[in-house]
Amino acid sequence: MLLIYNRPGFVEELTERERDELFGEVDAIIQELTESGEFVGGDALADPSTAKTVREVDGQPAVTDGPFLEAKEHFAGHLTVDCESAERAVEIASRWPDLRFGGRMEVRALMEQSGTEM
Repeated sequence: MLLIYNRPGFVEELTERERDELFGEVDAIIQELTESGEFVGGDALADPSTAKTVREVDGQPAVTDGPFLEAKEHFAGHLTVDCESAERAVEIASRWPDLRFGGRMEVRALMEQSGTEM
């Protein structure tokens, strides 16, 4: 799974041309991965201001607004890919256009496919 992290609101700071280029690159990568059979799925996430965090406090669930941690970046979405190797997944993540705008990608295997020996 490729986890996408970026700074909330960065897309709104881009010019229309920059946004079109960014989304065009994303579409091109998704198309390439679809054609190669590597794309399994993915989703963008809603703004972190809509999130709820649930944790246990004194043995009871406590719900608060917002993301779990205060951070400059937020978990913005994910792609699931079926690749030959971790190196290929890193190669795909390295091409993600959000990286140019301070975003980052985390590459992590899914437990059900890789087992607990990770």
